[in-house]
Amino acid sequence: MRHQLANKKLGRRVPHRRAMFRNQVISLFTHSKIITTEAKAKETCRIAEKLITIARQSSEDKAKNMHLKNSAFTILNDKKVVDKLFNDIAPQYKERNGGYTRMYKLGRRAGDAAEMAMLELVK
Repeated sequence: MRHQLANKKLGRRVPHRRAMFRNQVISLFTHSKIITTEAKAKETCRIAEKLITIARQSSEDKAKNMHLKNSAFTILNDKKVVDKLFNDIAPQYKERNGGYTRMYKLGRRAGDAAEMAMLELVK
């Protein structure tokens, strides 16, 4: 039973799943939108929203800035993307209390009929 489990397994083991979501979040922050399956988009959305919230907190409290950058770096493992998140992306959402991403459903993929979705950062 799936009572109160935090995320979906998506048929992958833990290291593969972590790497996949890390790559998707990095791509989302780099390109501002990605096209993926609906289930992956929902999980990627959760991670991205948490990271943007962390980055927003650093702009409010400069004393915790380095700690928050390190905690974001443990998830992303890419210094350029962390800098972009804290310097470019987070200030855009200074007045916004959540809902930083938007998901559009695109229909089914031709090869295996998987539900596809486009995940993008809200402007």
